[in-house]
Amino acid sequence: MLTTSEFKPAFWLRNPHAQTLFASLMRSLPPLAVEAERLELDDGDYIDLSWLPAAGLAEDAPLVVVLHGLNGSLESKYARGLLREVAAHGGRGVLMHFRGASKPNRLSRSYHSGETGDLGIVLARLRERYPQAPLAAAGYSLGGNVLLKYLGEQGSESLLTCAAATSVPYDLKTCAYAVQRGLSRIYQAHLINGMREIVEAKIRDGIIEPLPDLHRLRDFPSFDNAVTAPLNGFADAYDYYARASSRSFLKGIRTPTLILHARDDPFMSPDVVPRADELSDAIRFELSENGGHVGFVSAGRFGAPVYWLEERIPSYFRGRLPGFEPAAEDSAVGETG
Repeated sequence: MLTTSEFKPAFWLRNPHAQTLFASLMRSLPPLAVEAERLELDDGDYIDLSWLPAAGLAEDAPLVVVLHGLNGSLESKYARGLLREVAAHGGRGVLMHFRGASKPNRLSRSYHSGETGDLGIVLARLRERYPQAPLAAAGYSLGGNVLLKYLGEQGSESLLTCAAATSVPYDLKTCAYAVQRGLSRIYQAHLINGMREIVEAKIRDGIIEPLPDLHRLRDFPSFDNAVTAPLNGFADAYDYYARASSRSFLKGIRTPTLILHARDDPFMSPDVVPRADELSDAIRFELSENGGHVGFVSAGRFGAPVYWLEERIPSYFRGRLPGFEPAAEDSAVGETG
């Protein structure tokens, strides 16, 4: 179902860039205690997990996996904010750092928008560890694309009870060019710099051979053509975009899934939004006019910022994820920035 979102931006924060930058830069870092785990993989690599403390939780407590965006990590404010809400709802919470996102991984391959194999491995390990716990996942931006692609690939075999995805680049080729226009080029430069740092660290560690002209790769098509595609088994950037985009997988989703998207997302153009006939019956797609990219900042009492995603995603999980209920009326969503 494609429907209109109930999100209303803060009256003082209607611009899409203001929404995006306020949520990522101006918000204070939500405090969060975590326990680290390194999950060793059969191919010799690893994935780092960051767990909420789980003392006193029953074995069947609901478990929510949070998937970060490009250059994201445990330091991503949206991820920490949602994990705090998971704790407030009596759930286990874990952030999955994609391969190479926490520290340079051991192999030449890296995480990317279409890498669903690692997510499948993590979910299978969690299912083995907590066989009675219902599983849910929430993905943001790149992490949302990975999540939706996984759900579409797995269909009725998905290990998840429900899911939520926010600000997803459903069509990677379209987004790669949209972010080159106007002020959006600032985001492109920031993201490319972060990706370049990961590659440079792996070169220093001797994991991959030096790549020529890294600093001349200043847009996504050139970077993905020179780095992402060859390191991950794609013929070129366009092969990567075609095979990794989640849009063509939406029809195959059978898990109840909430998708949140703002029409003014500065990382992409409005035509990236899927049509209603591209969605499966399991999807509830809520489209808002405002919200920016992983912004969705509304206003509370006296205009104080409210991080609406941390209201909407838990409210969707309630009733769909057994045992996921708030411990008290008050939660962590109304903090000031």
